[in-house]
This record gives sequence, C-alpha cells and structure tokens, in this order.
Amino acid sequence: MAEAAKRLTLLDCGSGPEFDTTLPVLLFRTNHYPLHHGTLAAVRSLGRAGIEVHALLEGPASPASRSRYLRRPHALGPRPSDAPALLEHLGRTADRIGRPALLVPLDDAAALFSAEHRPALEGHFRLPGMSPSPGEFADKSLLLESCLRAGIPVPASLVPDVPDVAASDLAALGYPLIAKFARPWLLPPGTRSTTLVGDYRQARGLLFLSFARDHRAAGPLIFQRIVGDTGHDWFFQGYFDRNSDLVFGGAGKKRLAYPRRNGATVVGEWLRNDRLERHVRALAKRLRYCGPADLDFRYDQRADAYSLLDYNPRLGAQFRLFTDRRGTDLVRVMHLLSSGRRVPRPEPVFGRRILVENHYLPLMAAAPAHGLAALREGELAWLAADDLAPMATLVRQSLRVVAGKAARRVPIPAGLGRRLARVPAAAPAPASAPPAVDVNQ
Repeated sequence: MAEAAKRLTLLDCGSGPEFDTTLPVLLFRTNHYPLHHGTLAAVRSLGRAGIEVHALLEGPASPASRSRYLRRPHALGPRPSDAPALLEHLGRTADRIGRPALLVPLDDAAALFSAEHRPALEGHFRLPGMSPSPGEFADKSLLLESCLRAGIPVPASLVPDVPDVAASDLAALGYPLIAKFARPWLLPPGTRSTTLVGDYRQARGLLFLSFARDHRAAGPLIFQRIVGDTGHDWFFQGYFDRNSDLVFGGAGKKRLAYPRRNGATVVGEWLRNDRLERHVRALAKRLRYCGPADLDFRYDQRADAYSLLDYNPRLGAQFRLFTDRRGTDLVRVMHLLSSGRRVPRPEPVFGRRILVENHYLPLMAAAPAHGLAALREGELAWLAADDLAPMATLVRQSLRVVAGKAARRVPIPAGLGRRLARVPAAAPAPASAPPAVDVNQ
C-alpha cells in the first residue's frame, strides 16, 4: 500500500501550470466533521504546488491539521447563523494570515455564507467567482422546482406541506424510496440528511420529525422515487465561468458507496461520458450557474436519461479524482483563475480511481477488487507517502470511535451500575472530540 501511495503523487510532479505563490488560501468550513477527506485533499494539492495553505479546522482531532502542507490551522469558528460573530472570526483569521487570501468554501453553508456576505468578506479576502445565489442550488426543494420548470430530468418527488401524507401518495412513488431534507446544513448535529425509507410508518415518522421545532429550518422533507438500478450512480465535478461555460471537470462513476444504496462515494472512477458532460454543460447554461459544482446523477434506464439528484455549489470531497496528467485539479483551477492565470487545456486520465480508506474498511471483505483497482489506478484519500501524519491521526480517531461503540455494547453488572450512578458526572467532551463517521459529507 505504501508503494501505491508513493506512486499516486506522481501527477503532482509533472510540468503543470505556474501558480502565483504570493496568493495564500484559506479553506473555509463550517460543519464539525474532522474526518472530511476533501479538506486534506485541498491542503495537499495546493501545498504541493508551493501555495501557502490555511484552514479552519476542529483542532488536533482533524487529520488535516497534521499535514506537512498546512501552513497553519485556525479555529473552526461560530455557526453561520451568528453572522456577525463568524465575520469577526474570519476577519481575525485574515489578520493572522497577514495578507489577502483566496477563500475557498468546502461545505454548503460556507458557500452560502460567502455569497451572502461577499461585500464584507472582500475587505479581507479574495473570493472565487460563484453564482450570487447558491442557495437556489443547495436547497433541494428550490432545485427541484427549477429543474421541473427548465425540463431537467429529476426523479418523481413528493414534497408535503403538512405533517401528514396519504399512504397512497407515497405508495405511488414505490418503496423503498428516498427521504431527504431540503437544507441539510441546518439539521441538528447527528441527524441524517438522507434516509432510505422502507414503509409508510417510517415515512410518516420522518415527516412528523421534519415539522419539529429543531428540524423545521432544514425542511421541507422531500420523498423521491429511486430511479435506475444500483451501479448507475454518477457524479460530475467542474468549474463554470461567469458565462456558465465549463472550464475544467469530469464525470465519475460511483463504484462503491457507504451505505451501499444511498451513501457517500467510497470508490469512484473517472470515466469518459460525453453524453453526461453535454447534459451538464446544457444544465449549467439553463440554470445560469457560475463557480465550482458537485452534481449527483442516477441513470434511469427506463427513461434513458440522467436524473439529477443533487447540486452542491462547491468542491466535492472527492475532487482529487479529477486530476489530469498535468496535475491540474479543481482547487488548483480556482487558484489559477483567482490569480489571473491561464488554466491549461485538460488532459484527462480516464480510469483513474479514488478510494476513501475509512469508509472502505467495513466493505473490504465484500468488495476487495474495487480496492485493488483503486490502488493500481488512482489515489487514496488519506494515505500519502510524502505526508504520513494525517493517516496516523485518522487511525487513532477511528480506533477511538470503535472503542466507544464497543464500550456501549458491554453490559454493566447491576451492582456496578448502582455504584457508578453515585459517581459525579464527567465534564462534557471538548468540541474537538471526533464524532462518528458522517457519511453525508
């Protein structure tokens, strides 16, 4: 595995574009998820190009904080709902960096915050080109309405506006179906944004939950038919200019996901798909989109169409899959454009794969071939021969999670339980303590 990891850095050593190394970068995240591998990917990609990289992180719990390519980690900051406090925090971070940095959002809430507060942020940062209202794409209910108006294929959906729904209406979609919150970045911590629903009772329970006070802001809840078969999951990542023309991007196939039917990419492969690329180009034009985008599709064999499932107005975590022969990837494209440099003509590496190790381990026994193919033809999300410390941190964090789960399963003898009940409660864990793996990121 170490030899494979060493081989995976070769794409960064070719005759790539010249970067403006006087322009630092601040990676901007708002969600508390230390095991976000896209953050580490951006740190390594930019750092290997000689660019000074800063990032808002959870502290030592984040493997990215240990990367040799990170100039300095900074505290994650207040929630976007407290806009004045977050703006003040970002301003102080800019002062510590010492000169204007390119602000790169890595989650939906950060992208929305950057667009909404662009005038205030431009006093401290350089911001990439992006649509003025990314919420129209990140909000799944607004996206659904836009697609239906524009004639863009989407799965049949039901969006109830009351906390009840007729059993026949859901049955018409067909079980199992998908239930997802329209604005997942506003969900309470620990709540799944997307759920595979097997029956009416489960669907009704989720619908009532969506109208609860602490979940209402993340609604409405969308019920969606599952189109196509497993194995026809595609994604497209790209950067679109102010005219909504594609500057750089590629189509990927989800070879393995966790959870298997509606989870995040564990193994992805870059494949040539001219039809999907034409579809994405036309879609971006129709929606007048500008900036980085991460789109999810399911190919529907019956309709012979690619149905749009998700449109994230930001870099996707697996953006490094689309690294061409010059070492160009999407975060480097953003830096080149923001510094007035030319983006070289892409040289795709079809067949290239990416594997996310911590999500792959639970699936390894059932799908060993996928892992071997990724080692031969691609990149690992965590392990890199020139940057080993993040992988060591990941292993420690994962072992803590496993140990915690195991401890909760061990029965406590009745006598010991009574004695423990008299022991004063421990202080709450610090905010940087690692949560369980969140497959929705």
